[in-house]
Amino acid sequence: MSNNNFDTCTSFHIDNGAFRGRLVRLNKVIDTILEKHGYPLPVSAVIAESSALAAILASSLKYDGLFTLQTQSNGPVSMVVVDITSEGKIRAYAKFDEKHLAHSQALRKTDGKIEAAPHLMGEGHLAFTVDQGPDTDLYQGIVDLQGKTLTDCALRYFKQSEQIDTALQLFLLPPEGDSHSWSAAGIMIQKMPATGGKTPQNEEELAESWNQAQVFMHSLTADEIFNADLSAEDILHRLYHANNLVITKTADYSFGCRCSREKLLKTLRSFSKEEIESLAENNKITADCQFCSEKYVFDKGEIISQ
Repeated sequence: MSNNNFDTCTSFHIDNGAFRGRLVRLNKVIDTILEKHGYPLPVSAVIAESSALAAILASSLKYDGLFTLQTQSNGPVSMVVVDITSEGKIRAYAKFDEKHLAHSQALRKTDGKIEAAPHLMGEGHLAFTVDQGPDTDLYQGIVDLQGKTLTDCALRYFKQSEQIDTALQLFLLPPEGDSHSWSAAGIMIQKMPATGGKTPQNEEELAESWNQAQVFMHSLTADEIFNADLSAEDILHRLYHANNLVITKTADYSFGCRCSREKLLKTLRSFSKEEIESLAENNKITADCQFCSEKYVFDKGEIISQ
């Protein structure tokens, strides 16, 4: 399915700027992430959907640095991390307990099947972080993992923390037949603060326009959003051609991991000699990147001698 219509985020606004939106469609970047881990199907689904959500949220912010979506919880999938640089490089990983996962799915009679992400995450929290470097303040938003779907959790955050009227819909397409390819997508619209002359003249008109925009958004189907022959512009035109649709920006995404031997060596050299001795096996220390599964091997001497 991978083509120029995927691994992109298209920004738009409608109704003369009263509402803004984002349409995200991911394919190759999801496949690249998952190929590096070999997760079970249910865990892969959580990663794919979380990546689409992270892309939508990151695209709605202006930042120069790193956006991170992270969950921590007590379920079989105890942690999910997705980070996206301002240049559109995405990486992700999950921590899960295989026995806990099997037991949990056996109880619900969903063995090996895809379930809504919160079922596998359990109780915990969902955090969004923007890091623009050491000389800037770290921005973070946190919300409890409450809701039947990942969409519910995100909407709860916007309602409680940002207090921005938001509508969101996420889509997931697992591998079909002999294919090993995943796709994930989403669309989000938000009500913008009123500015002179750009929004309907009264609250009643604004509320009616907002309700209509949500109805149109929820009319979007999985078949449409995953149709490789349709561009984002095609999809948005179908939804909002009568709402003064304006496409404002398109951003591209690709897999990118920031790990390196030099970074890991610097980190190891910050450890005490006793810690290095405890980590070493046959005078070597092995470190794996959780995001890309790259393996790095260091001689104990090159760390301690510095």
